Amino acid sequence: MSKYNPLWSRVGKSKEVSLQLSFEEIEEVLGFPVDHSFLKYKKELSAYGWSVQIISMKKKTVLFHRQKG
Repeated sequence: MSKYNPLWSRVGKSKEVSLQLSFEEIEEVLGFPVDHSFLKYKKELSAYGWSVQIISMKKKTVLFHRQKG
């Protein structure tokens, strides 16, 4: 089980095509801040039918997008 599973579950439950979450919102879901390991683990999100589109360090947001399928 990945430390990011609570986030993947949250994103996977969204009915939207795209979902943008702030780092602060992600931290609330996870209980810890986003760090560089996020880049390694983001590929796990595909199991939930989603992908990471954009990580904005300036805006401190992550844009998730539902995969076509």
